Amino acid sequence: MKRSETRGRIRWGRFAGVLGAALAGAAALVTGLSQGALAASFAVSGSSFQVSADKLVGEGFVLYGDVDRGSGAAHVVAVGAFRKATLDNFCQSIFLPHVPLVGDTTLVLTSGGPGGMTATDIVLGIASLSGDLTLTDTQIGIDAGQLTKGPAGAKGTPGTFGMQADSAAIGQVRQVAWSTNAQTLRLKNLSLSLRSGKNECF
Repeated sequence: MKRSETRGRIRWGRFAGVLGAALAGAAALVTGLSQGALAASFAVSGSSFQVSADKLVGEGFVLYGDVDRGSGAAHVVAVGAFRKATLDNFCQSIFLPHVPLVGDTTLVLTSGGPGGMTATDIVLGIASLSGDLTLTDTQIGIDAGQLTKGPAGAKGTPGTFGMQADSAAIGQVRQVAWSTNAQTLRLKNLSLSLRSGKNECF
């Protein structure tokens, strides 16, 4: 069972100073996203992060293997990419262990309701993914270097495994990722919170 959110136990002025530029940058990012669509690239140096949603509906889907070097180290990932994606009740969490003075802390972004998060040309560096998947007009085992249905440039190493579909729907999304890159992101009903302890999206 997820522990409840802890409030009122942190001296927020001191806490903000401890987190410094990293947290300030995250706050600036989500503030910009809440005000409308903009180009965005989000990777946490040395850390994976969780994403959950009640449902993801995407158009122009591709999947292939690669190595993600954008988070400060090399990680083998499954690259999943969509030309367009919509997520209901979106949640993203980043666990920050051993923060000086306050201990373990979790930064959580949520965008509630139907279509809480929408994105175009989104590319995900996935460590793990679970949910109920439905694909339409699917090609499995296509050469990853010949993928055509995803965002421009979303292709793997020629001669390796790939798959693609005109559309994809995933129910009860539970994802751990190293990076997310998108041409545009839009988050409705945005909320940013800092939770004491390890209180992630799932």
